[in-house]
This record gives sequence, structure tokens and C-alpha cells, in this order.
Amino acid sequence: MSFGVVRRRIASGGSNLFSAQYLQGIRPSISAGRVRSVAEKEILHQFRSFGHVRNFSHLLSPGGLASSQSLRLAFASMQQRPMIQMNGRNFSSDSGDLLDVVVPPLAESITDGTLAKFLKNPGDRVELDEAIAQIETDKVTIDVTSPGAGIIQKFVAKEGDTVEPGTKVAIISKTGEGVTHVAPSEKTSEQATPQAAPAEKIEKPAETTVSQKPKPPSPPPPKRSATEPQLPPKDRERRVPMTRLRKRVATRLKDSQNTFAMLTTFNEVDMTNLMKLRSDYKDAFVEKHGVKLGLMSGFIKAAVSGLQNQPIINAVIDGDDIIYRDYIDISIAVGTPKGLVVPVIRNADKMNFAEIEKEINTLAKKANDGTISIDEMAGGSFTVSNGGVYGSLLSTPIINPPQSAILGMHSIVSRPVVVGGNVVPRPMMYIALTYDHRLIDGREAVFFLRRIKDVVEDPRRLLLDI
Repeated sequence: MSFGVVRRRIASGGSNLFSAQYLQGIRPSISAGRVRSVAEKEILHQFRSFGHVRNFSHLLSPGGLASSQSLRLAFASMQQRPMIQMNGRNFSSDSGDLLDVVVPPLAESITDGTLAKFLKNPGDRVELDEAIAQIETDKVTIDVTSPGAGIIQKFVAKEGDTVEPGTKVAIISKTGEGVTHVAPSEKTSEQATPQAAPAEKIEKPAETTVSQKPKPPSPPPPKRSATEPQLPPKDRERRVPMTRLRKRVATRLKDSQNTFAMLTTFNEVDMTNLMKLRSDYKDAFVEKHGVKLGLMSGFIKAAVSGLQNQPIINAVIDGDDIIYRDYIDISIAVGTPKGLVVPVIRNADKMNFAEIEKEINTLAKKANDGTISIDEMAGGSFTVSNGGVYGSLLSTPIINPPQSAILGMHSIVSRPVVVGGNVVPRPMMYIALTYDHRLIDGREAVFFLRRIKDVVEDPRRLLLDI
């Protein structure tokens, strides 16, 4: 078979490899004198070693091989290709045994997070959608789940790394191949190995000659002056990096101080009537609504009434404009082990006591479990913070941006109060309103806080709307 036949076969989409039949057809051509030099013989010999000849079809002519120089250049380019590429096989994931565990999409306003911790170890068995790691963002903690069942082969990210959506954090093997398990004997040998080095260091001083002179004793440390502070040793301190949530809270609160002209006004509330209302109807309330009647629902209903009477408290500054909100979304501050979160009760002005209590319980449970979503914390037109559950007697809360005011509740303490000319003990609570003085004047702030006091002290006002 001549080279012209081979060239036509290749040009018409034939095989990329010289088969034995083709090579047998070429040999008669060689014996007939078609190969003109020893160099061409060497090149032809190399063609038998490499399979791909499609890139050389333009060098083959009906009359035989092109010049030796052209073939040498073409063969040199072929030799520079990696052998794996010449063989045309990719060994990365042909078997389909490995699964990549990647960071899921975060909220729309969050671009990255911190890999807080791994919930599993290499070699552990995981099932589909089982949590493997936790990603901590500025607001919530998100689980990284397994895309399928298998055994964790290895982790490709470390705890504390900043990761983005789509970042690979682990590899799972469906069959468990390639997973290395460290046997207890291996751990023991690894721990024993580094202990051999100090033994050599202990023996080396014994080899010193007698002719060496002993070192003079070091001078005693200088005595501290009476005015020099006595600092504690560094080994009694612990340095722990801030969590993403804590850093976000710190940034927002400092921005609030830098932006708002904050002022706080105070008042005190007699809790006798609200506590009596709860005591009288707590059993009937639980029986009908399936939730306990607390004090928060009473204060939220009072806050709704105050915001309706003073709409400027529910407004916000936007550049040179004032935005008045025709809805009332109450944010409630919830302290969790990981930090402060502020879920939102939507349309609180359209809810009754039972609906508010149910929503508070649901949001508080999600916040403590770390399952609350970004949407459940977005927005809010006014915030209520109950520091009294921790025993706070008095405080000046900080505004939650971009809101304009925040109500602070405190602990209930029995104090002597003058009622009808007589001094009697009453359960009293201090309340505080911190507001943006750029938008809200003291008159509106005092009227708002007075409305809170009137409604809480006489809840019948809500029924009669007075």
C-alpha cells in the first residue's frame, strides 16, 4: 500500500492509528526505494511508535513522503505532547466513584463565609443530604450537606478558611476506595518517633571534653521599680478569633454610633395589671391557642399602638428624604450562644396576642438552633429588646440600622410606689427608648414612651382604642 492511499484514508476521516495492515502496505514502498534517506527511515520507524497521524496527513503526497526537514519538524511537535494526551484517556473521574462536596449558594447579599467546623471525619460514612460541615456567615450558620451516600475520603479545606459558593471542601468516595484509615499501631509509632530526637540531645553534653571552661553564672534579673506595672504572664491569656457573626454585629453597632444622633429617654411602668391579666387567663389561653401568654406580646401590641400614634418613630432617613412606612414589622432581639440575631415579626399590626406569641416562639427556637434564614431577619421598622430576661435593671440600647428607634425592656423589680396617697409595693419596670434625634424630636419620643406606659398599665385601652 502506498503513502497516497494512507493519505486519502486519513483525509476521508479514517482511523487515527496505523494498523498492522497499513504498515505492511508501507513496507513494500520502502523496499521499492520510496524512502530516500536514513533520516526518513528513522522518522517512519517513529510513526510505528506513535498512533496519531492525522496531523501529518498534509505531509503525505501521492508521490511519497515530503522532505525530511518537514517530517522532522512535525515529529518534534508530536514528541512534545504528553503521553497521556497522545493516548487520549483522562484518568480523573472516569469511574464516577468520587463526589465533590461544595459550599451551597448563600443568601443574595452574602458572597462568602467562614468554614466554622467539620461535623464528620475522614473515613466516616455519610448519607444523602447529611450535614458534613458548617459555614458561618455574617448573619446565619449554613450546613454543607453530602451530595450522595458514601465514605468521606478527605477534606480539601481547613476550618477557618474563607469559602465562597461552589468551593470544594471535601471528597466522598461511593465505594470507599482510596480512603486511608490510621491504625492505632501507626499512631503509636508516629508519636514515638519524635521522642527519639531529644534522647540524642541529652547524650551530646556527656561527650564534651574536660578542657572546656564552665560558663560564668548569669547576672540576676534587674529589680522592678515600684512604679513599673506587674503584667500577667502571656501563658494565662487565650486568643480566639472572632466569629463572622460577632464581627458583623460589632461593625453594625459601631456604624450605628457613627451615623445616628442617638438620644435615650426613660420611663417606668407599673406591671400590676398586665401581670394580673396573664395570671387570670393563662390556662384558658394555653387551652385555646396552644401557647403560653407572655409579657412580650403585650409590649409588642403597645409598641404597635405607639407607632400608629407617632408615625415618625416608624420612619427612616434616606439621603435628603424621609420614608414613612405604612406597615409595622417589629424586630425582636434574641441572644444566642453564637451572638445576637434580630428576627422580624411581619405585619405585627394585623396580629393578635396569640399569633404574636406563636411567632415569637418559632423565631426564638430557630435562632437558638441556628436554623433561622436571612429572609426572616431582613427588614424591620422598629426593634424591641428585652434585657430583663437576663436581669438588666437599666440600659441604653443601640439603634438597629437602618431603623430609627429601639425600645428596651428591663427586669421587673418590686419597689415602693405612691398609689392614692399610700406607699405600696408594686412590680415596676424601667423602659428606655433610644431614637435618632436627627429625625425624631424629644416631644415625639416622650409621647411614644408614654403611650407604651399607658397601654401596659391598662391593657383595656387596646380593646377600646383609647
